[in-house]
Amino acid sequence: MKNIYLDYNATTPLRDEVRDAIIKDLAVYGNASSMHAAGREARARVEEARGAVGALLGVPAKTIIFTSGGSESNNTVFQTMRSLASDEHGAPRPRGRRGFITTAVEHPCVLNSAKYLESLGYEVCFLPVDEYGKISMDEFKKALNGETLLVSVMMANNEIGTVQDIREIARLAKAAGAFMHTDAVQAVGKIPVDIPDLGVDYLTMSAHKIYGPKGIGALYIKEKAPLFPLIHGGHQEEGMRAGTYNNMGILGFGRAAELAKSGLADYRTNMGALRARLRDGLLSRIPHVKINGHPSDMLPNTLNVSFPGAEGEAILLSMDLEGIEASTGSACASGSLEPSHVLLAIGAGPELAHGSIRFSMGLGSAEADMDYVIEKLPPIIERLRKMSTLRA
Repeated sequence: MKNIYLDYNATTPLRDEVRDAIIKDLAVYGNASSMHAAGREARARVEEARGAVGALLGVPAKTIIFTSGGSESNNTVFQTMRSLASDEHGAPRPRGRRGFITTAVEHPCVLNSAKYLESLGYEVCFLPVDEYGKISMDEFKKALNGETLLVSVMMANNEIGTVQDIREIARLAKAAGAFMHTDAVQAVGKIPVDIPDLGVDYLTMSAHKIYGPKGIGALYIKEKAPLFPLIHGGHQEEGMRAGTYNNMGILGFGRAAELAKSGLADYRTNMGALRARLRDGLLSRIPHVKINGHPSDMLPNTLNVSFPGAEGEAILLSMDLEGIEASTGSACASGSLEPSHVLLAIGAGPELAHGSIRFSMGLGSAEADMDYVIEKLPPIIERLRKMSTLRA
């Protein structure tokens, strides 16, 4: 049986070159904080990797701090803003900038950070999105005011692939005197991410989304932008993130960033062609399907499809029996019966949300893989619809 992996938005395999870089680093045992020769060698490699990550984003190495991943980076920004907006007792200040703006389709680590601050009394606005997953600039302008402290908008959505106009959002946020943060975990390495052009104060990325190791991420901090440590301890990362350096993860991250930068143009072309092939094939073979996400402002590798009359988890398990690995638009696979908050936010409704599948292609994907899915999925949907009490 074939094995077709189409869940690259969840995680990516290590590239051979990244694996080689990690293996090579195993011989460098020094602590990057030590002053002796072994420590200096380890530190030099950390800084080389920092430069590679910065180069991928178009910024100086000194503006990058390493974290354990996207969730830590995002939480660091939100907790920094909480510190700025708190009085001497840790409660929201009675006046001044204490407001937060985000969207209804963010990753849970941003949504839950915002909801936590809201529960403590901070003012939080969750912007709605249209049927394609885009925020309304008019609604955003209405939400902005003199009390807005932070605007946090995901650059590219992990479920439906819609890309927001971060440059314009940042321009409006900065004009209103607010800080601007974007979770670019799904965007980096797939579409151009040039921080000076975007104009953001903070940007989050993660290595395992660009064929690097898990457990390592980065946070860009604009020079002179405030940052309070989420993890206190030693002097690492200029005192902004304590803990012994994860040398192997950082070295792998740096190599993955180099490869992502050099291969970006080919990646976008190849993934766009594969996505179009799969989309057109499914539309031609399966009646009554809906493509979710923006028709043009879209990640080149992401295809989210709803199949009315068929339940997402059943589709996923049936595909798995055929060797096809994707993910469901519903959170059922993680033990929850709640439908995807992203699909509900775009107005899909519970039935469509529960019956959606996300296909995300990557460097290991080929045309033959798309053709295999196009061959195997139609009879699966037909069988599940016949068994279902739902109407397609």
